[in-house]
Amino acid sequence: MLHSLRVLLVLLLIQLQSSFESTKGSSVDDGEWAVDFSMGDEGECNIEIRDVNSITYTEFIKEYAYTKPVILRGLTDNSNFRFLCSKSNLLKEYGEKTVRLSTANTHSYNKGFGVYTHFIKNTTSATGPGTGVPFHWHGPGFSEVIYGRKRWFLYPPDQAPEFQPNHTTLSWVSFSYPNLELHQMPVECTIRPGEVLYFPDRWWHATLNLDTSVFISTFLG
Repeated sequence: MLHSLRVLLVLLLIQLQSSFESTKGSSVDDGEWAVDFSMGDEGECNIEIRDVNSITYTEFIKEYAYTKPVILRGLTDNSNFRFLCSKSNLLKEYGEKTVRLSTANTHSYNKGFGVYTHFIKNTTSATGPGTGVPFHWHGPGFSEVIYGRKRWFLYPPDQAPEFQPNHTTLSWVSFSYPNLELHQMPVECTIRPGEVLYFPDRWWHATLNLDTSVFISTFLG
């Protein structure tokens, strides 16, 4: 009996240690941006995914630069940049800075200024699960997720999606997306940390954050 209790105690201690290490690792991996909930539906992915070591510059220009989106993996080790974008580090470096914020719909941007700390405290309503940017277009660009998951919906320039510009992407996904006919379906995928999405010039696109999302975009035109 005593031996059985000792075995049980050892097993419990191992389980507790494993749980602690798992939680500890998770806090590092999510940059302290994780919240108590997230959106589970990543949808399908019909965008080509290419390892950067398997594609040449000439091939990228010929097959993707002017014609269709592509997801690139293995571009760089962003460990240092991910650390710089962790919640605690951003608060340390910019907490009392005044930053310019904007809420965007398709045709207009409402801009204002606020203290960065206040923005971070309300990050769930700003970049948390269910938030995103509705359909719009501009020049070509790259978008990389640093933390979280971001679901993308894209249409070529000659196939404008049907949507309400003042409604959220979540609203479109909830009420319009399920009723789309086959020829109306978007090019789509969910990108994760370490993946970079390229989209060509004038492609319509909308985003939906499945987790609290930290990302960086570079526009080429």
